[in-house]
Amino acid sequence: MQTELLSCPARQQECCYLDELKTLRKQVITDPLTGLFNVRYFRDSLESELERTRRTGMSTCLMIIDLDHFKSVNDTHGHENGNRVLVHVAELLRSQTRKLDVCCRYGGEEFVIILPSTELMLAQQVAERCRSLLESSPVMLDGGSAEDTGLTVTASIGLAVCSDADQLSAVQLIELADQCLYKAKRNGRNQVVAHRQERPDHRVSEDEKAALRSMFGGD
Repeated sequence: MQTELLSCPARQQECCYLDELKTLRKQVITDPLTGLFNVRYFRDSLESELERTRRTGMSTCLMIIDLDHFKSVNDTHGHENGNRVLVHVAELLRSQTRKLDVCCRYGGEEFVIILPSTELMLAQQVAERCRSLLESSPVMLDGGSAEDTGLTVTASIGLAVCSDADQLSAVQLIELADQCLYKAKRNGRNQVVAHRQERPDHRVSEDEKAALRSMFGGD
């Protein structure tokens, strides 16, 4: 999604309000805790990328990340440490994605990443890298002792792709990724599950081959 260029509302070359406008716009589209984009920006961006997929034929992948057992983090270590975990995850996701990818906080302990112009195989590699790195990067909690090795956090990830042949809406793509996320949770958590669209089977059966041969005078 292209960032809209801001200009002075009074159309002056030297604008004293431009910095304030930029700050306000950033607040509108950014999650204040993690610094990632928010749900509003995510939905607009996903619509934009799916439209690009329809125009160019380049696939768009969607990743939904949900932290495992996050409620117990808040209950055991307090909400401030829960926030530290969310910020840690946000920084990790940002470090493992490209500038053109759209990283967002979806709500609570859920994050989403839009991967434009990306095939499913590459998206799976990115998702697995994020999952593995998160598992191996303990979060240092506030109030921990010097000997504390930190809190290990894991995540379940659902992944879905839309190609030009799929003609999926944003709602449908989100639903597919969500289904994969729930499957990852049911299968034991801390894993990546990807959705693969079933394509029509265009193989010709033996009966169809026989019918074609009879039509064209074959043996």
